[in-house]
Amino acid sequence: MMKRIGMLTSGGDCQALNAAMRGVAKTLYNSGEAVEIYGFLDGYQGLIHGKFRLLTYDDFSGILTKGGTFLGSSRTPFKTIQVIESDGIDKVAAMKQTYYKLQLDCLVILGGNGTHKTANLLRQEGLNIITLPKTIDNDLWGTDMTFGFQSAVNVATEAIDCIHTTAASHGRVFIVEVMGHKVGWLTLNAGMAGGADIILIPEIPYDIDKVAKKIRERHEKGSRFTILAVAEGAISKEDAKLSKKEYKKKLANYKYPSVSYEIAEQLAKKCGFDVRVTVPGHTQRGGSPCPYDRVFASRLGSKAGQLILDGEFGYMVGYRKREMVKVPLEEVAGKLKMVDPESSIVKEAKLLGISFGD
Repeated sequence: MMKRIGMLTSGGDCQALNAAMRGVAKTLYNSGEAVEIYGFLDGYQGLIHGKFRLLTYDDFSGILTKGGTFLGSSRTPFKTIQVIESDGIDKVAAMKQTYYKLQLDCLVILGGNGTHKTANLLRQEGLNIITLPKTIDNDLWGTDMTFGFQSAVNVATEAIDCIHTTAASHGRVFIVEVMGHKVGWLTLNAGMAGGADIILIPEIPYDIDKVAKKIRERHEKGSRFTILAVAEGAISKEDAKLSKKEYKKKLANYKYPSVSYEIAEQLAKKCGFDVRVTVPGHTQRGGSPCPYDRVFASRLGSKAGQLILDGEFGYMVGYRKREMVKVPLEEVAGKLKMVDPESSIVKEAKLLGISFGD
């Protein structure tokens, strides 16, 4: 009996999406069962508007090392997924209609937090769903690791490595702004790998005076430069005390491109040093997946393929204690895996002399 599988990649792109899809497809093709795989274009938009194509074995050949996603991706915010907008489309009903029209046995969804909320909603609506944990932020609950994270760490670390030489040459304070609005896993790991002296992450609100003190101490000890790894979502202790409404009001009138530029201006005044900001930006999502992510995404995809063959649906394939596991979707959706300020990695970083501004 023919198995019909749908597949889509949603949210921001990252490295190893292609590798993960290849892992699913190769497992299904090698099972000996008759399989049809339909690829939905540009994430949930393809499922909503019925934009898809029947994929072949050749579509999954030669893509292991390629970054991005050959299906395309887009953001379809969960907060509007059940809202009928000006186009009059009931998005949930449209997705279900496409699923049933193609007589799918399962829909494989690769994505991060918002993607998983919608995936769980579709599960609740009666669709057979399997998800794979994709995000450079490594903030999905229920898995020790997400694919794309290690590749992004590599890119961000290389940016910090490159800054080291120019910072040392000119005796400057450099801020490298790393992606991560809500969690600091990427900044923490890249900062430690790149030898940053100060790491500022959303989970640990910073005191700008303590950050300035660390820079002055380094200067007094003879260090010509200081490097800060700052997450996009880094927040001061003062701002952390504001209500959500007050903080949104502040951001609405924000005169800086990002928090890094505000920190740079404050440090220049407090320390009297030349402070520069570097923003690697979307390069952190780009390029080929690193070897770790190629293996990791392939393993996740293989496990997903096996779950499909076994008829087990409603799960995210996660990674716990170095093993692939199935995690119920309802346990994943809507939860963030934050950096615990009291975690061993933070304590060890502090023992190394790294300041978190707290």
